[in-house]
Amino acid sequence: MDRFQVLFGDRPQAAPPEFHDLVTSLEVEENADLPGAIQLTLPITTQGAAGSEDLTLVGDERLKPYARIAVVATPDGKSAARIFDGHVLSHRLQVDRGTTAATLRVWGQDASCLMNLKEVVKPWNGSDGEAANDIFDQYGFAKAPENTEDDSPKHTEDRHTLMQRATDARFLRERALRSGKLFRVCFDDAKGRITGYFIKPRLDETPSVTLSLNPPASANVDSLAFEWDVARPTQVLAKMLLSTKDPEPGDTTDSGLPLLDRRSLSAFAGNNRVMESRLSTTAGSAEELKQRAASMLREAGWFVKCEGEADLSRVKALLRAGTVAQISGAGKIHSGKYFVWSVRHTITRAAHRMRFTLVRNAVGSA
Repeated sequence: MDRFQVLFGDRPQAAPPEFHDLVTSLEVEENADLPGAIQLTLPITTQGAAGSEDLTLVGDERLKPYARIAVVATPDGKSAARIFDGHVLSHRLQVDRGTTAATLRVWGQDASCLMNLKEVVKPWNGSDGEAANDIFDQYGFAKAPENTEDDSPKHTEDRHTLMQRATDARFLRERALRSGKLFRVCFDDAKGRITGYFIKPRLDETPSVTLSLNPPASANVDSLAFEWDVARPTQVLAKMLLSTKDPEPGDTTDSGLPLLDRRSLSAFAGNNRVMESRLSTTAGSAEELKQRAASMLREAGWFVKCEGEADLSRVKALLRAGTVAQISGAGKIHSGKYFVWSVRHTITRAAHRMRFTLVRNAVGSA
């Protein structure tokens, strides 16, 4: 049977069984480029002698502001995975007369919320990946080894110093958008630590989950919704002026990501119907300009989207944001590998449902 555990404390420990029996619903949101989030709903009753009653759980130390909270899910027959690790940020208490239907709803965000507590003004002279690693060090996070791969050029004082005028989280999210990377802070089960990621999407991984529609006897999902949108640029025309006053080209048709199937956006739309986009931006070098142009194509390249919902007991594996999943039984165009963009886990005592959005930058053969 699929199981879940809620953990509390700076060195997270599992809550007792009676706490899990109270949980009305538990939702965890994972996203490839947004903070992870949790929503926990609990019933509230009164306790204590008449005249001095208080409400249960409302003042519980485990749910106080910025208390650490984590969630571990264990598919049947598989290893446990920590799908959320963060801090409590908000409460909403609904109290009815007599508290017969009172509830406490608790919201939290992953550990990147600690990176939004103060605005920082600071120059950076290294690359974007080096800046990300320095910031992750300040919070005691582990660093993904890929953070300095596919990196930006170094920002130097004699060319273009990079200035931070934002919180650490906003700064890294903005740099990730400019360089076509993903910024995330989440728990890494292999490392056993909260880890900071500033990486390009990893599309060459072996699929960790297979979602099957056909044949019906072996299907583990009931329905999937597919859509594609080809009104997107497949080429970026970029120009900048260097100190010589001569224009430096940064044109590109390459996003720097491998394709998840045979036909790219331009091949699928027809090479005579490609769209061009023009980029005019501040950059310290032609190399940085080309990286900006490639980042635009990476974002535009996710022209195929799949949405659906699955039950963990049928799929028998956890869908995780930032990984690769396989779809089978959906025809030649839409079957194949997808990048998991977001997953919403809805957990109750009866079931663990996963509502997901998958994307990819190619389609299969006609």
